[in-house]
Amino acid sequence: MTERPWMKHYPADVPKEITDFGFSHLPDLLKASADEYSKQLAFTQVMPNGMNGSLTYKRVHEQSDSFARYLRDELGLKSGDRVAVQMPNCLAYPVVAFGILKAGLVLVNTNPLYTASEMIHQFRDSGAKALVVIDMFADRLPEVLGKTNVEHVVTVKVAEYFPGVVAGVIRMVQKVWSRTLPKVTVSHTKFKQAIKLGSNHATEVVEYQKELSSDSIAALQYTGGTTGVSKGAMLTHGNLVANTIQMIAMNGTYITPGKETVLTALPLYHIFAFTVNLLGFYHSGARNILVPSPRPPSNLKRAFENYKITWLSGVNTLFNALLNERWFQESPPKHLVGSAAGGMSLHDSVATKWKDLTGTPIVEGFGLTETSPVLSFNPMGGLSKLGSIGIPVPSTDIRCVDEDGKEVPVGQPGELVARGPQIMKGYWQNDEETANSIRDGWFYTGDIAEMDEDGYFKIVDRKKDMILVSGFNVYPNEIEELIASMDGISEVGVIGYPDEKSGEKVQAFVVSSVREPSKDEIIAYCREHLAAYKIPSKITMVDELPKSPIGKILRRELRDGMTSESKGA
Repeated sequence: MTERPWMKHYPADVPKEITDFGFSHLPDLLKASADEYSKQLAFTQVMPNGMNGSLTYKRVHEQSDSFARYLRDELGLKSGDRVAVQMPNCLAYPVVAFGILKAGLVLVNTNPLYTASEMIHQFRDSGAKALVVIDMFADRLPEVLGKTNVEHVVTVKVAEYFPGVVAGVIRMVQKVWSRTLPKVTVSHTKFKQAIKLGSNHATEVVEYQKELSSDSIAALQYTGGTTGVSKGAMLTHGNLVANTIQMIAMNGTYITPGKETVLTALPLYHIFAFTVNLLGFYHSGARNILVPSPRPPSNLKRAFENYKITWLSGVNTLFNALLNERWFQESPPKHLVGSAAGGMSLHDSVATKWKDLTGTPIVEGFGLTETSPVLSFNPMGGLSKLGSIGIPVPSTDIRCVDEDGKEVPVGQPGELVARGPQIMKGYWQNDEETANSIRDGWFYTGDIAEMDEDGYFKIVDRKKDMILVSGFNVYPNEIEELIASMDGISEVGVIGYPDEKSGEKVQAFVVSSVREPSKDEIIAYCREHLAAYKIPSKITMVDELPKSPIGKILRRELRDGMTSESKGA
């Protein structure tokens, strides 16, 4: 690749290249932040009713040191051992995650909503020796543990670190009213006891880090499984340090160190919130407002009302859901600087409505689990293009290539490939998949994209989601965005289904909001704006669409389970 047209579009305060990321591993980065912002609040967890608890940077630092000592000196884990973490956004999460990293161990983030079979797959594949789990879901453990290598279990309460009376009220509600606290029937240690045991050991935490380098694995971050079996991406300390610094650099002076308040509604166990919200904003000295679950969106109401939120990260479905909430419409946030979108395509209609209501932009970016995750973003202080994923973050190259790996002309679709310091080491114990994905230093994303003359990229669609109708390529994103722009439509998922004559045809699954357009109206609207081969042959009205933990619509599940239930047009 010889030309990088995006270089001329970096704002003056954004470096084109970063030659020194400043830290050899994540514990160094975490300690620097704890030292600089010691007395400031680092995390505040907010429940739907406004009940909350907080931790300062100093407390997070001290408590995560104690947890690191517990893992190494009490449990006897060795450098490189894997520790699975299965909990929603809560104050214990950063203490546990940072403790694992400081101990020189490998973090295995796990969705707390996983079924027993999904847990078994991930724990067995990763070889996790310890598990830190929210006690609300501990009833699955008897079925799981005997089929894995997990030897130690630590249970966490959702209200850890809350004031005593408040924590007691939450505990009572869980036990009596919501009945969400099953009895823990396996051998385990409670989180507070683990911290206490760790604090009894005097080992200097830096001793655990002597074997760490930028190439050491920090996390096994499992892919979302949206296109098949979940695989563990080996993200190194160097990958995550680099991407943290790249993300902050890309926002230039729009992130003010020590002054920001970021709302974290996306789950921290997902790579987007893990790197951007947890690592990035922690390094920037921000106060992180943690919400255990953004569903329903009214769960965010008290967080917006009670705190001066300056940044929000989200996905298209979250932004769209907030825009449809009356309380959000009547009292939009007044202190927002910007919002970051990723995880799935941001619809132009959603971005426009958000800007009109809040007065601030959503800057869309792009990344994958395997890229730590950020590859590109629209720069806050420069040219921002609606419908674009922006330009590569500093020290990153992106290009679009054909089936032979040759770069396609400007404006033509091709598979997006990338290289940079944030690209994973490979897939855990899966050399074949690693070789298929990383070739000659380039990571093949499986996404179809186009680059314009300015070096801005646009995702056309997932390569595996492309629909082939009579030899013509049809990209679901285009149809989804068009139908979603209709009044009365809240969400859309588009897939292809087999057809004897054309190979495949288009089917749209539609969730309506207030006024439900008829199927004929949707078809007529598509005819106005789409070529004939792109028009859905079937319209299926549904109450909801299957989604990933961050709200990404799962087309694979639509293909696997919903086509047979079609009520076709």
